[in-house]
Amino acid sequence: MFSNKELQVFIKRDDLIHPIISGNKWRKLKYVLQDAQAQNKTHLVTFGGAYSNHLLATAAAAAKFGFKATGIVRGEEVNNDTLFLCKLHGIQLIFTDRESYRDKPALFKRFFTNDEQAFFIDEGGASAEGAKGCSELVNELTDTYDHIFCACGTGTTAAGIINGLIQYKLPTQFNAIPVFKNGEFMQAEIDRFLTAPAQYTLHTAYHFGGYGKTTPQLIDFIKQFVADTGILIEPVYTGKMLYAIYDLAAKNHFAPGTKILAVHSGGIWGLLGMKDKFI
Repeated sequence: MFSNKELQVFIKRDDLIHPIISGNKWRKLKYVLQDAQAQNKTHLVTFGGAYSNHLLATAAAAAKFGFKATGIVRGEEVNNDTLFLCKLHGIQLIFTDRESYRDKPALFKRFFTNDEQAFFIDEGGASAEGAKGCSELVNELTDTYDHIFCACGTGTTAAGIINGLIQYKLPTQFNAIPVFKNGEFMQAEIDRFLTAPAQYTLHTAYHFGGYGKTTPQLIDFIKQFVADTGILIEPVYTGKMLYAIYDLAAKNHFAPGTKILAVHSGGIWGLLGMKDKFI
C-alpha cells in the first residue's frame, strides 16, 4: 500500500535493545538508575498495573544492575504471566486499592519513610531523566525523515524524541498517538518535559476504546502485520501507532515522496495480558 502511495516507511527497532528492558523502557530507566546510583540508593520503588511493562522492565533492570526492587500494583491481588516474570526477577509486589494508588508519593511515604535506601520512580518512568534517555534515540538515526510516529502513554518518550529533534535542529514533524481515550490531555504531559516549546501533532482517534482496550479491527491488523513482517507488536502501544500510519496513508494524509519513521518502543510483553483477544 505504501509503495502505491509513493511513501517510504521505516521502523526504528528499539524493541531489540533488550529482551525485557526493551525500547523506551531501557531509555527511560537509564538516567533514572544512574541518579539512584549517584544518591547511593539501592532500593527501587515504582508503580504500575497488573500487566505493566514498566514494572517488568524495572524488575529486570534491578536484577541486572544490582538493585532491590518493589512494585506497588494498582488493584486487587492477582496472579498473571506478567507478574510471574516480575517475581522471577526478584521484585517484591504490594497491591493497593485504586483510590490510594492515585497518590503515589503518599504511598511511597507510607511504606518507605524509614527506608533510607528507597528511591521513587514514577509510573511508566515518567521523568525529565526518562525524557533525556529517550532523546538519545534521535542521535542514532542514520537518515532524516519527514515524519516520526510514536505511541504515547506518559508523554515522556514523545517529549524526549521532540527534544532530540530540537537539539539536532531537524525539520522532522513529530506525531504522537495517544493510547488513551480523550487523549488531548497528553499535550500537557508532553510539554512538561520539553526543553523548549515545539510544534507537534497529536492523533487522538486511534485509542480503540482507551488504554488497554482493543477491537477486532486492531487485532486483525496486528495478526496480519506480524505474519507479513515477522515483527512482533502488541495492541496497547505499537499496534495502535502502526495502525494509525496505515490509516492515515490510506486517507492520503501524506504527500507522495514522504519519508516516515515509526518508533517501535518495545513493550511486546503486553501481549501476555491480551492472549484471549487473539484466539
